[in-house]
Amino acid sequence: MKILFISLGCDKNLVDTEVMLGLLASRGYEMTDDETQADIIVINTCCFIHDAKEESIQNILDMAEYKKEGKVKALIVTGCLAERYRQEILDEIPEVDEVLGTTAYDKILDAVDQALEGRHSVILSDLDALPLPETKRLVTTGGHFAYLKIAEGCDKHCTYCIIPKIRGNFRSVPMERLIQEAQELADQGVKELILVAQETTLYGKDLYGEKSLHRLLRELCRISGIRWIRILYCYPEEITDELIQVMKEEEKVCNYLDLPIQHASDEILKRMGRRTTKQELKDIIGKLRREIPDICLRTTLITGFPGETEEQHEELAEFVDEMEFDRLGVFTYSPEEGTPAASMPDQIDEEVKEERQAELMELQQEIAFDNAESMIGREVLVMIEGKVADENAYVGRTYRDAPNVDGLIFINTDEELLSGDFARVKVTGALEYDLIGELL
Repeated sequence: MKILFISLGCDKNLVDTEVMLGLLASRGYEMTDDETQADIIVINTCCFIHDAKEESIQNILDMAEYKKEGKVKALIVTGCLAERYRQEILDEIPEVDEVLGTTAYDKILDAVDQALEGRHSVILSDLDALPLPETKRLVTTGGHFAYLKIAEGCDKHCTYCIIPKIRGNFRSVPMERLIQEAQELADQGVKELILVAQETTLYGKDLYGEKSLHRLLRELCRISGIRWIRILYCYPEEITDELIQVMKEEEKVCNYLDLPIQHASDEILKRMGRRTTKQELKDIIGKLRREIPDICLRTTLITGFPGETEEQHEELAEFVDEMEFDRLGVFTYSPEEGTPAASMPDQIDEEVKEERQAELMELQQEIAFDNAESMIGREVLVMIEGKVADENAYVGRTYRDAPNVDGLIFINTDEELLSGDFARVKVTGALEYDLIGELL
């Protein structure tokens, strides 16, 4: 039987998808990317913000049409939307056969069996469970890079965020398990590991009594075949001197950090439930740049948070201008039911949110272009992502670029390169976010 799997949302969700794909493949199911050929459709959903929720619902409704027409024998919904609105999905969309919660994805085979038997049910596990099935993941990222989810859940309880209620409390994956999984990925040809979690910087505190990301990195660096290790989702207040030291000493650890700071006004940060002040953010960023001069810093911001004044927005813009982040994304605030921020007074009009978002992104475009121009003339190591169709050119990434969120470098050459190859490149030009280079 053929299965179509639709994975929505973040890279952490994608890891869950790859685990489910591995379990399904071990049973002998054939994968397809054509919904007209599928016997079974599984949708791994997201509901972090309003747009993600809408996308998930629309995908379910679209796939439900194939069930109505009798072409699909089973329709299964998993992931965050499924955890949050499990009974509503079954009640409102009768074509859905099975709903799996966020900690029940290891029961995907049971869900398929029950769906094919004509049952309609919700399959849940304890919200603080940590599924660790032994079946190998089916990597979907092209084979040369893969995400390694090192922890699940979050204890921070920011006032705008629903994640603790649908993903549970913070819990780390045991180190020996992660080393085994990383070795298996390297054996499959993976050359870049991207560490992800709701918060990577707290890794190990629940298991080992102290933050242990630096210890994990040391172990991962020993794995032959891994060339790059990239760290995402680092809460700035949890960055330790030991982490900085590992980044300085280990060549495989990319000098790249993703620091989701969300805002720079002390009052807004407090209302968000964040645990840093503007000055503390400046201190952390300054320290990182002093200790690791070529570090690339990415961040994300929320604009239009309840009660955000024009003055606080301007304060954030001034902070962005001063800090000159290498990479930056801006989300408009999305009120999520069940979170404290959704019931706060002084909600901001959508039009104002979008205007503020546009202003910040316009400012960041100037910073990004200046940063790109400063790369001209430099020699960089590039991982090849693929060939440009009908041209003697390839697309790659430097250590400064995480896949799917950052820039690319375009390399003109008659040489034949393969995805996952590493090449030395001289940067010869700059686009808005991307670079142009030539092989050395």
